[in-house]
Amino acid sequence: MDYSKTLNLPETEFPMRAGLPEREPEFLKYWEENKIYEKKQELHAGHKKFVLHDGPPYANGKIHMGTALNKILKDIIMKYKYAQGFDTPYVPGWDTHGMPIEHAAIKNLGLNRHELDTLVLRKECHDYALKWIDEQRTDFKRLGVLGDWDHPYITMTHDYEAVQIHVFGEMAKKGYIYKGKKAVYWCPHCETALAEAEIEYGEEKSPAIFVKMPLVKDNGMLPEAAQGKPAYIVIWTTTPWTMPANVAIALHPDFEYAWVECEGEILFMAKEMLEAVGKVCKKDLSNIIGTCKGKDMEYAECRHPFETIDRKSLVVLADYVTLEAGTGCVHTAPGHGADDFETGVRYNLPIICPVDGSGKLTAEAGADFAGMFVFDANVPIIKYLAGLNRLFGKENIRHQYAHCWRCKNPIIYRATEQWFASVDGFREEALNAIANDVQWIPSWGEARIHNMVADRHDWCISRQRVWGVPIPIFYCEDCNEHLVNDDTINAVADLFAKEGSDAWWAHSAEEILPQGTKCPKCGGTHFRKESDIMDVWFDSGSSHAAVCKTRPELAWPADMYLEGSDQHRGWFQSSLLTSVATEGKAPYRAVLTHGYVVDGEGRKMSKSVGNTVAPQEVIAQYGADIIRLWAASSDYKADIRISKEILKQLSEVYRKIRNTIRYILGNTNDFNYETDKVEFKDMLELDRWALMHMQLLKKEVSAAYESYDFHVLYHAIHNFCSIEMSSYYLDILKDRLYAYKADSFERRSAQTAMYEIMLDLVVMIAPVLSFTMEEVWQFMKKPASMPESVFMMPWPECKEEYIDEALESKWDNFIEIRSEITRVLEGARRAKTIGHSLDAKVELHATGEALAILRSVEGDLATLLIVSQAKLVEGLAGGVEATGREDLKVTVQAAEGEKCERCWIYSDTVGKDAEHPTVCARCAAALK
Repeated sequence: MDYSKTLNLPETEFPMRAGLPEREPEFLKYWEENKIYEKKQELHAGHKKFVLHDGPPYANGKIHMGTALNKILKDIIMKYKYAQGFDTPYVPGWDTHGMPIEHAAIKNLGLNRHELDTLVLRKECHDYALKWIDEQRTDFKRLGVLGDWDHPYITMTHDYEAVQIHVFGEMAKKGYIYKGKKAVYWCPHCETALAEAEIEYGEEKSPAIFVKMPLVKDNGMLPEAAQGKPAYIVIWTTTPWTMPANVAIALHPDFEYAWVECEGEILFMAKEMLEAVGKVCKKDLSNIIGTCKGKDMEYAECRHPFETIDRKSLVVLADYVTLEAGTGCVHTAPGHGADDFETGVRYNLPIICPVDGSGKLTAEAGADFAGMFVFDANVPIIKYLAGLNRLFGKENIRHQYAHCWRCKNPIIYRATEQWFASVDGFREEALNAIANDVQWIPSWGEARIHNMVADRHDWCISRQRVWGVPIPIFYCEDCNEHLVNDDTINAVADLFAKEGSDAWWAHSAEEILPQGTKCPKCGGTHFRKESDIMDVWFDSGSSHAAVCKTRPELAWPADMYLEGSDQHRGWFQSSLLTSVATEGKAPYRAVLTHGYVVDGEGRKMSKSVGNTVAPQEVIAQYGADIIRLWAASSDYKADIRISKEILKQLSEVYRKIRNTIRYILGNTNDFNYETDKVEFKDMLELDRWALMHMQLLKKEVSAAYESYDFHVLYHAIHNFCSIEMSSYYLDILKDRLYAYKADSFERRSAQTAMYEIMLDLVVMIAPVLSFTMEEVWQFMKKPASMPESVFMMPWPECKEEYIDEALESKWDNFIEIRSEITRVLEGARRAKTIGHSLDAKVELHATGEALAILRSVEGDLATLLIVSQAKLVEGLAGGVEATGREDLKVTVQAAEGEKCERCWIYSDTVGKDAEHPTVCARCAAALK
């Protein structure tokens, strides 16, 4: 039966054909040319705002599935919130400073960065970032994301940089900014300090060595039996290259340590580690001649193991010493470790760091190793120690090691002078904001960021690069005192607002500072400028002030930040810290986190593995709406899988949803809702049942949108279209829509229900399948008062008066029985007893509940079952085919009468109308 004949559209004009990749750009053009974003914003001017502040992606390279997922989730939320009546301005942004762009610019210029003029390099960086902003903006728009794309925020614009300077100045005024020498993460490849948020971990193979440190002061703890024999404390390290910087050995105060005689030498290490160390070093460590606690050895002394270094190594105590690996005696080099540095400060140890900015050992490490790259020095240092009889043993281990998130190379700790923001100064306020001011979605996000902030003391905010916002500090040339106050900050901010941060390099300190500026310490009038720039996380972390506070269409604090789970240590945290430090509260009311995009097997995506899926390729094959459906279908709170197989499955789901609405659209083409609708109370029961289920769906979908559980609404809508609509309601309606007279009550009742269902579905699905639902909207027959775009429609309200529990129970029970009967009919079709279900006459032999349910719809049984005749018989006798119910059996026979050419139903009235001899009486009447 060709039910498409009910449509009054030629196939060439038929809407919602396949081919999203070709059709979607037409709607992008429509939205842009008709300024849909601007018009919808005007429509809700003055409404309560919902501000989702966009975390700025980095302007360096094409977007990937992770960035696509992120932008789509934001767009889904904003379109839903708009339909709920909110004013939803969406200002996209870009992060544009930092090392990757600087590296790319240097490569483009083909010169050594140390030889480049700063302003020339910065101009290259600026242009490179702009190029990628344009590329990414095109890709984001292609995903169907609506926003103020013509006026984004960009971290390198003059106005943004000026506000960032004020944020820094406010933190400095409150005493949170200071300069100090500390052991910080250092990338020797990028030649700059890094923050914790710029570190990622990967497996590395490292040499682990056991080194004998000659004991020269034993605190009287050396046993009598050891007197006169060479004694050593045995330390363990996985970074042999740091041995030149050793100044101490850390013990745990409460561990029991043993004096062991081995091959004529006395060795000192944790008693519990003797067996493991002996096994690795192939030594017999069973001859214990004495023990003591770690605290008994505090302030004992060893000599540095290098002959070329004349320095003592002090024995100190530290709670971080463990018995998980090593000897329980920890090599301590304050110039190369965070814990070591804190211990060094506590014991007033020298902070030695014989490594330059490019990761090469200096002369301070010894002439034999000067000029070597740190990791290349491991083997020479091991051989040197072995030659001195200081190497007790060695092994290779695989462990998680810190890498630079930009260049992906291993990093080191290096003690240098840097600028820091003291998180200690406002940590409690930050923790209070995390606990009391912010909704964390999912809830585990709170504990994650709480722990990170609770453990953080300082934020290293200086970087030794040129592509970024300079740290606005001046130094007195006479006494080296640094200068920062309201006057200097305002002068720099005003200058940047006019000329941008290039002005820092284009003007001298005297040209930038207010006239008459003097050093507060010595009265000097000659100054130089700080050469370091700010951490890019300080750039993006200032966006709440530079964007939410300055753009009149936005608001502060933002209602939501939404990014990947890595941003708990990144943008979520840097924004929180700058906001609490300057404003005393969080910059957001809610933080929503999504996981990483992985392949179909849950593996991290990698070009080398060949398991990446590029959004541009998916769009070219399937269209952006399939990516949007994927984003909504995934439980994004965990890692999100994607593969060709998953996309193929999603395209089938999309087709089911599309075809359901397409069918309704076609069958309401001759229907004018304003003039043809049937009141709900007058509708046929089945139509009321369908509308009632629509109300239940609205409740479920609305709740899912509100809780941001998009995968719940995805399944709810898919099931509604597949089961309630396609398998039941629309399947049953076909005869009524096709065979009844066009303007009959029965047909208008069905069309009213379908139209209302379609209207609600289109609005509810539009935040997800934006292109497809806009297409439906443009083809729908709708009152002139309706807006020009589906994205201007209000959210459909649940009509409680449509909900009737008795009606729901009646029809849900019937549909359950119908499924059993349909299964029997399908068996008859496979057995060739019938062809189409309309070839059948069924006898329903029922008792009890089944009989009561079938009797309630007895007059419509043939139509509801899509057969030509249906007979209800009380009792099970005569029933042939058993069903899944004990109270129902079915007999399938060939239908009686002749087949009507128009409705395909068999009837004994076919041929009785002379004017229409090939159709039944009902169809003949309809044709007249």
